[in-house]
Amino acid sequence: MRYFFLLILLIGIGVLAGAGFRGTKFTKPPTEIFADMDRQAKYKAQKNSEFFADGRVERTHVADTIPFGYNVPVKSSTGETSSNFYKGFTQGDDYIDTGKIGTDWGTGLPISVDDALVHRGQQRYTINCAVCHDGLGGGNGITTQYGLVGVPSFHQDRLRNMADGEIYDTITHGKNTMMSYGDKITREDRWAIVAYVRALQRAQNATKSDVPADVLAKLETK
Repeated sequence: MRYFFLLILLIGIGVLAGAGFRGTKFTKPPTEIFADMDRQAKYKAQKNSEFFADGRVERTHVADTIPFGYNVPVKSSTGETSSNFYKGFTQGDDYIDTGKIGTDWGTGLPISVDDALVHRGQQRYTINCAVCHDGLGGGNGITTQYGLVGVPSFHQDRLRNMADGEIYDTITHGKNTMMSYGDKITREDRWAIVAYVRALQRAQNATKSDVPADVLAKLETK
């Protein structure tokens, strides 16, 4: 029994001795059983890197990415725009920035519409929108399988008849449970998405007269 008490005493002395050194400065890092992520392997500014060929830690921003913590520039009461500006994100008063002509929602796209724009819109839509609205715009994206309700279909009359500018504004500022994408998608890409949404709507409600004559001729000969 005395050995048991002796062991308890030695353990107690060891714990007290170890605790007593807390706060004491040493030339070497302390021994830690559970570091709790106090020290992590990371690069610090102005340090060298053996990983990158040029030996620099600081890297050039990846093209078309948005700086962390970015906010859409907002004009103050004096008309000055905040300095936190990034290419492709603006807060002007023109139709291309607001989706409005005067006080009314505008119709038509303020940028040139071609195949490249629609393909760009498809790409941006797939990345940012399809998760909720699904690939065809029916409102049955993957998020609806995990409890998200109320995602509208683009093929209902209300949205088919909605002005282009209002769709653009919804992308920019969000609506109901939809968050704002104004700080995530550039101005031109928002209009590209509008163009692609219109393409989806047209595809779901197309008639024979919508098919180009040369394409229709090829189809009829088959």
